[in-house]
Amino acid sequence: MRDNENTQGSPSLGRRTVLRGAALGTAAPLLPAAAAAAAGSAATPSAAPTPESRPASAPTSGSGSAPEPEPEPGSAPASASHAASFRWLGTSGWRIDVDGRTVLFDPYVTRFRTGLFDGAFDAGTELRTDPGLVREHVGHPELVLVSHAHWDHLADVPHIARTTGARVVGTETTYHLLVAFGVDPGQISVVKGGEVLDFGGGVTVEVVASLHSRNKKYSYFAPGTLHAPPATPPRTISDLPEGDTLAFLVTAGSGGPSAFLMGASDFCERAARGLRPDLAMVAVPAGTATHDYVPRLLRALDRPDVVVPVHWDNFEEPLTAPPRRDPSMDLDAFVARVRRSSPSGRIVVPDYRTVYGGDMRPLG
Repeated sequence: MRDNENTQGSPSLGRRTVLRGAALGTAAPLLPAAAAAAAGSAATPSAAPTPESRPASAPTSGSGSAPEPEPEPGSAPASASHAASFRWLGTSGWRIDVDGRTVLFDPYVTRFRTGLFDGAFDAGTELRTDPGLVREHVGHPELVLVSHAHWDHLADVPHIARTTGARVVGTETTYHLLVAFGVDPGQISVVKGGEVLDFGGGVTVEVVASLHSRNKKYSYFAPGTLHAPPATPPRTISDLPEGDTLAFLVTAGSGGPSAFLMGASDFCERAARGLRPDLAMVAVPAGTATHDYVPRLLRALDRPDVVVPVHWDNFEEPLTAPPRRDPSMDLDAFVARVRRSSPSGRIVVPDYRTVYGGDMRPLG
């Protein structure tokens, strides 16, 4: 969830070398119901224009777009860059496919309207999932990683878990909410940060303790944690508290890259230091509450080869249309800050309908 909204009413160090050449609101909880409860077949994306993608030194046009450069001599070999594929699901969501296996991060594809982008935000908006859309975009995942429990990250996860049997990895709050939604507790793995989980076949997940973004009053949007399932299943978006925030470092197979996945635009510098991902999917901030957000983050991550801005889109528009910017996010300014902080890296502004290889260049 964006941070400025008024709510009234692992080791894979060698892969760095492989890819190197491939060149909101209020402090009070929004969640009275949740707080009270706590007290007691994958489709191929359609053709799309080439997404915004450029070397960090390239100028940014008025729209922020630039053509994808041709692979340079010394680029990552096809076997390395194609060992895994990445599809942006909008917001901070990703689908990662490697050797016939699918890993999801914060998959929210139903994208129902709450009035957030129309100036008429309704915290009582009912939760819902579009099974057809979910089936089209997520396929048959075996693993779902959840950064935190706001609706734009969690709302489709209960349906995905119940219908696919995928294992869900998330916080204690995520666990209790999913149990209330009818997900088998045995499918859910509670993590806190620091765990390094081996799912076989070269797929590893390092859990990173992280933070949610803050608004202009230095407050969290919809804070709160749960220590027991709510008495009744959550019904509205206001029933889903943040529940603490995680990031993940996913190594996508023995021949694939490592990707740092963020669900919100803040981080714990000490927890991120030394991760050294090949790819960094970085949430764009809506304000300046976090001191030196971009330079501190990229320095902690040892300036990844590729930075991919996420959570800058209007997540109430369908994935069939080109991404439309959240007007509260200054994507161009973010790209400029990344360029200054990591001039030798590459920036890829993703598109919903493009499948990317392990070096975040479009496939096919």
